[in-house]
Amino acid sequence: MSEQWLWSSRVRPVVDGSGSHSQNVVDRATYSGRSTGSLFSNSSIQLRTSLALALMITLMCPGREAQAQVTAKQILQAYSPRQKDVDYEVPTPADLEKCQVTVERLGKVSGYVVLGAQGQLLRRFMDTNGDNKVDQWRYYNHGIEVYRDVDSNFNEKPDQFRYVNLGGSRWGIDQNEDGKVDSWKSISAAEVSREAIKSMTTGDFGLLETLLINAADLRTLGVNAALQKKMLENVSQPEAKVRQIFSKSRDFTPKSVWVRFDALMPGSIPADDGKAETDLQVYENAMCIVDNGGGKTALIQLGELVRVGDAWKLTQIPEPIGSDSITVAGGVLMQPLLASAESAAPSVSPEMQALLDKLQKLDASSASLAGTPEAMAKFNNARIELLLQIVNATTSEDDKEQWMQQLADGYAAAIQTGQGGDSLDRLKDMETKLKKDAAASPLVPYVTYRRMLAQYSVEMNTANEAKRADIQKAWLESLEGFITTYPNSEDASEAMLQLAITEEFNGRIKEAVAWYSKLAAAQPQSIAGKRAAGAVTRIQLNGQPLKLSGTLLEGGSFNVSQLKGKAVLVVYWATWCQPCAADLPQIRALYEQYRAQGFEIVGVCLDVDTSPQDVNKFRVENKMRWPQIYERGGLESPAAVQLGVITLPTMILTDRAGRVVNRGATVQDLKTTLPQILK
Repeated sequence: MSEQWLWSSRVRPVVDGSGSHSQNVVDRATYSGRSTGSLFSNSSIQLRTSLALALMITLMCPGREAQAQVTAKQILQAYSPRQKDVDYEVPTPADLEKCQVTVERLGKVSGYVVLGAQGQLLRRFMDTNGDNKVDQWRYYNHGIEVYRDVDSNFNEKPDQFRYVNLGGSRWGIDQNEDGKVDSWKSISAAEVSREAIKSMTTGDFGLLETLLINAADLRTLGVNAALQKKMLENVSQPEAKVRQIFSKSRDFTPKSVWVRFDALMPGSIPADDGKAETDLQVYENAMCIVDNGGGKTALIQLGELVRVGDAWKLTQIPEPIGSDSITVAGGVLMQPLLASAESAAPSVSPEMQALLDKLQKLDASSASLAGTPEAMAKFNNARIELLLQIVNATTSEDDKEQWMQQLADGYAAAIQTGQGGDSLDRLKDMETKLKKDAAASPLVPYVTYRRMLAQYSVEMNTANEAKRADIQKAWLESLEGFITTYPNSEDASEAMLQLAITEEFNGRIKEAVAWYSKLAAAQPQSIAGKRAAGAVTRIQLNGQPLKLSGTLLEGGSFNVSQLKGKAVLVVYWATWCQPCAADLPQIRALYEQYRAQGFEIVGVCLDVDTSPQDVNKFRVENKMRWPQIYERGGLESPAAVQLGVITLPTMILTDRAGRVVNRGATVQDLKTTLPQILK
């Protein structure tokens, strides 16, 4: 392209990254080798207009990057996310002058990269369709992208708002380009709860409606007509219902602030249940916690949430759970022992329905009873008594088997608190009676295995150090006996995994690998089998290339191959893990000391069901400035299963070539090894 080029003579508005129109500028201009810095000499042209014009010049003319004197400081001060709730990195005034702007190109895709004082990514402004106009404005935090404004129809106005990686998984669509979300392409259940509380407390009822199930959603899912009517009634007149809630509630007010999402794992409703034409994914009795200031919190009942595509939707208006009583939401999708929501099954007696209602209320209160072991013990004991009544009132043998499984789980849970009372004796009595009256029932191995686990826990917790070796030996023998007696039971794989883990903890690696391998061969598709296969890989990692991939905290993918050429420490941790927290100060110090030499850290959070927002809060508070993989499920999450991680913290160190130099590193190991592999 020549030194001089012309633009059209029409006057057009230049659109900045926030989607608003800046002052009109005349597009006829000549460029004859003079610096683009002159674009900023006319005070009548606003900064962002000048930036948009100058940035376009460099995109159009690949040979002129060096002459485009748009500074990083000017860009950083001019552009901000269209949505105002983005947690992105803003350099301090002292660091602003040290930031740099460069141009990157890959085929037709080109853009501007703004780097921070330490060389970290701060911004990317991209032209993805080769028309020399920015259509994606990307924002970063600690070098990781968290948000982008997207102009998908290339008219210079953002019409999509996407939160990624540490920023979350929300993907909002703005059809009329007014800067507000009209619908969600993607949003998690936790984010729905947060957005719902925000919309209710701020009076943004337009936002609230985007989170509520609607007729189009129900048609997409193929929900039957009777259920559709009930669900649409539950979400009708949201503004009036919210105002009524605030007028009556002392626990939920316009000053309440969302804290976290609380729910059990989502359930699946098969299409053949007759409720919908497709399988449904549903959170039942979901709740969230809000902060009312002064250390006071309240529970908000969200009720049922249902997944529509990649977005979760509320099926009722959130309501506070009163301090004096539990209000159970009228969810219609997942009713206990009901074949469909259209009519109650005739086998459910009034007595049984009353018991089920009590159990549902008790389960809904569980989040508020998790504060102390005593409170949890009280909850478990209350649940056991209800389950005993339900078992006695159940006439269906299939249903009775399911309730007895829950009862056995209840006994085991009570025993785990250390305040189970006579729960172990009750569990033993259940096992003895089943072996006598129904020896062929699958309940026998189910109850037997839970009795074994509970008894081992009690014996280890009450024994002195001298007796623990004998107890553990007996435990391993009982596991082998269980596998021999019930080889086809659901718990046989768990028993093999327990054997392998115990052998590994005791340093008997050969025996551990043998059990892991046996389990992996016997059940290759089960979670336990995959964990076992991963453990075999982990044990044999030293000297081998590390393969690790997963979902970054609140979205986005990661593969360790992205860090090629760096020495990498992979840290498996959890927010509740005290040894993990104890190691953090020294790990942070090593990161700061060696990062410039090519040392990087990747965290793998193995919390079971902590919300991504709470994990991120912990990460920020503890200054963990490295990428974090997070996939709920703890030791059964995909990130943990890959290498069969069994204990926390687990740290794996690789050299620059990606080969593992230590599969079980300690902080002291790092201090010794890092200087050697970073030479």
